[in-house]
Amino acid sequence: MDRLTREPVDLLVIGGGITGAGIARDAAMRGLSTALVDQRDFGAGTSSHSSRLIHGGLRYLEEGALHLVFEASRERHTLLRIAPHLVRPLPFIFPVHRGDRVPLWKVAAGVWLYEALSLFRNVRRPRILGKRTLLRMEPALKSRGLTGGARYYDAQCDDARLTLAVIRSAISHGATVANYMSVKGLNRESGRISGATIEDQLTGQTGVIRAAAVVNATGPWSDRLRRIEDPAATPMLGMTKGAHVLVRRSRLGHQEAITMTSPLDGRIMFALPWGPFSYIGTTDTTTTESADEVGPLAEDVTYLLRSANAYFPNAHLNDDDVLSAWAGLRPLLLADPKLGPSQRSREHRIVRGGGGMYTIAGGKLTTFRSMAAELVDMVAESLRKERGFPRLPSPGTDREALPGGEVPDHTSFRQAGLDLGLSMSTVVHLWRHYGTEMAAIFNLVREERGLMTPLDPAHPAIEAEVIHIARRELPIRIEDVMIRRLHLFYETADHGRAATMRAAVLLARELGWSTEQQALEVARYYELLDTAPEFRHEKRGGPAAALPEFDSQ
Repeated sequence: MDRLTREPVDLLVIGGGITGAGIARDAAMRGLSTALVDQRDFGAGTSSHSSRLIHGGLRYLEEGALHLVFEASRERHTLLRIAPHLVRPLPFIFPVHRGDRVPLWKVAAGVWLYEALSLFRNVRRPRILGKRTLLRMEPALKSRGLTGGARYYDAQCDDARLTLAVIRSAISHGATVANYMSVKGLNRESGRISGATIEDQLTGQTGVIRAAAVVNATGPWSDRLRRIEDPAATPMLGMTKGAHVLVRRSRLGHQEAITMTSPLDGRIMFALPWGPFSYIGTTDTTTTESADEVGPLAEDVTYLLRSANAYFPNAHLNDDDVLSAWAGLRPLLLADPKLGPSQRSREHRIVRGGGGMYTIAGGKLTTFRSMAAELVDMVAESLRKERGFPRLPSPGTDREALPGGEVPDHTSFRQAGLDLGLSMSTVVHLWRHYGTEMAAIFNLVREERGLMTPLDPAHPAIEAEVIHIARRELPIRIEDVMIRRLHLFYETADHGRAATMRAAVLLARELGWSTEQQALEVARYYELLDTAPEFRHEKRGGPAAALPEFDSQ
């Protein structure tokens, strides 16, 4: 609070999702004094509830959004380079059956246009597959009526950890950031927004951040903040909800990502590999659910399972197969109400309100960096004209690696981890979470051998990670670690319950929690497990069975 309120800043960013994180990084790299606040943990909203894809958007070709596909394909290429541990190439199989809404000729034309819009810089060129070849690659797929398909490449990411990496990059360039810091009001001088009154969600302490420019990057909450600036502001956003379910990959039996057209409504969706799991998504439904409480409903889970069962006839997925589920709101620009949710634009828009606050709305995870650059360009030009700021240099956000992304793979670290006695699955897990920073975790294990103990027997995460996270990754509560930094919330049968006490002890050791505070944090996490909207579907099914061991794939 003292650092945020001591001196005025050039730019205050409200919202710590991927868009706000990108803006803070871009601005700080240009030399602007920058502050960022979020009412919850970084990425706790839409930015940790996505389909975890960095992609051009093959389906956007149908809508003629060639510019968006071109921009997203360029950004995919950039993110694969600057964050290779968090953004990884992923091959997709797009099977086509007789009677599908998208015929094989259109799929073939689409994947080659997709390749052209990436300037032929994708990981590999697409292939058009006959029925026999496709079934040899993915034998669990429905063979009846199969006419062939295509294989193409996109990329998969850890959305929550990507957001955190961008936040940490902003910090390394001088930005001051704070999670669990809510905005209670916008302040004005001579009718212009000059900062914000903030409240520490942990202590109740309040203060004022003074800023030359203020950016609203709050995603689904954008219109709410705009109405604080101007109660008569017309809405910019129309929300749609995207839900996902996580199941064991062995239940589906696929090797690569599968692009599907749901037989229920014809929309494109995916079955995506995630270690020993698969997650199926996404829905795309107009909703009025609050961004504070959105979660998957029973009908969302049913839709996803039925759609997957149609492509994997031997799976017979039901509620008992769902290990976890999540849903996020897409803050899409308002459009013609006659358009279906999937037809609405994924473009973004930047507006400046009557009080001078900038709002960035719409867009997608993949294009966060270019969206940030466009907005900071506008802010920098405005500051130059209105306040005499100098011209700012190009920041090079497309060239500097994010924390942990300095080398392209974990080959040079693999043997060091194995020599310590870590399993290959844990070594791969550490690379995919921390990249080159896994060396710091190796050092912790060397200093205290007990820290190589798994937090959960069926998960590759180890105790040393909690220490590392506490020291470098800005956690405030147990849920920050279990949900967004380690994902035990989603990837263990009990949603991290068994690992909670040990994680709390390690966090208390690093963060200076008292015994009472440690107990309160544990109780808070247990309460969250009992009430989280991510698990509403469990009321209709039995307990999940034990998870399979992770492998190195």
